[in-house]
Amino acid sequence: MSDRLALLPSLLTAGEIAAKFTVSVNTVKTHLRGIYAELGVPSRSDAVTRARDAGLLP
Repeated sequence: MSDRLALLPSLLTAGEIAAKFTVSVNTVKTHLRGIYAELGVPSRSDAVTRARDAGLLP
């Protein structure tokens, strides 16, 4: 999961992340929802906090 978390704390939008990896915005949003579900959180900021607390992000 940590490779999917790499850009989570960035200020990049879903559209910017999609362009960086040449995927659709919907693909990025699907991955974000999966991350939120795995971490048990409702938002990106909560996901960053939970991932940092769990040692998954620096």
